[in-house]
Amino acid sequence: MAAADDLPTYKDVADAAAVLAGVAHHTPTETSRTLDDQLGVSCFVKCENMQRMGAFKFRGAYTAVNHYLNATDGKELKGVLTYSSGNHAQAIALASTKTLGIPSTIIMPTDAPTLKLKATKEYGGNVVFYDRYTEKRDEVAQKVKATLPEGTVFIPPYNHKYVIAGQGTVGKELIEDLQSKSIALDYLFVCVGGGGLISGISLAVKELSPKTQIIGVEPEAGNDAQQSLEKGQIVHIETPKTIADGAQTQHLGNLTFDIMQRNVSKIITVTDEQLVDEMKFFGERMKMIVEPTGCLGLAGLRKLVSSGEIEKGAKCGVIISGGNVDLERYCKLISSTI
Repeated sequence: MAAADDLPTYKDVADAAAVLAGVAHHTPTETSRTLDDQLGVSCFVKCENMQRMGAFKFRGAYTAVNHYLNATDGKELKGVLTYSSGNHAQAIALASTKTLGIPSTIIMPTDAPTLKLKATKEYGGNVVFYDRYTEKRDEVAQKVKATLPEGTVFIPPYNHKYVIAGQGTVGKELIEDLQSKSIALDYLFVCVGGGGLISGISLAVKELSPKTQIIGVEPEAGNDAQQSLEKGQIVHIETPKTIADGAQTQHLGNLTFDIMQRNVSKIITVTDEQLVDEMKFFGERMKMIVEPTGCLGLAGLRKLVSSGEIEKGAKCGVIISGGNVDLERYCKLISSTI
């Protein structure tokens, strides 16, 4: 059980929304008549692929860096350290270095997507590489931090109070936008990696729309969150091999797990083939480039509609987490069979 003082609440999400106002984009919620007709439900798609740096991660990164920058403990913020496969890396570099002028050091896997690596460097991040299949990134981070100036803080991709609070603003925006049109969601489908997005969103949803069921979606190859909720304890797995690079996490965090246990109805899994199908749908019918991880939510909804677990006419929300994918890789994925 995480310490109560470390766990964010809905108030933290609301505070994060105030911090992000005018800094992060208020992303659109899109609909598709074709999608509704295919599934027999009303689907509302929250497009975080339209967010700054192309993913929801900017929200949590900026919220966390801003917290340390304005901390009242008298310590001057000298730098930010993190590790990430790509989107959190870009988010920290953009929020910390490009926007706030704080040096950032990013530990990235050697097989990080080229687009995400390039953007991280362009935003001013100092990149240090590691092998995600043979090295433990926590151990690499400890070694790197020892070389950095005193006053450098470590901001992890998901297991952090203010990161979670920032990500929760995605849910706050979605629910408030829909409520302004007198729409109440029955279900909300959210991708799951380390759990920062879904746990943050759940804080907002349970406060603003408590009857909405929150369903997490993982790649079939990496279902550690599903196992964790079923067993009642955090399950660790090897780095999963999936095209959903943003969900190649080995375990949940103690904070995200605690919140998910209370607020998430269940976790389901989908295959890489199903992710490619949704990449094609988003591209062909909604005119959006969406990265594989960003397709987890819609793939999960389609799976439960097919199995009859989602009733006809239900109002369903889907989160697109991001759209950062190399165009060459994107073209290969949508034009081939996995």
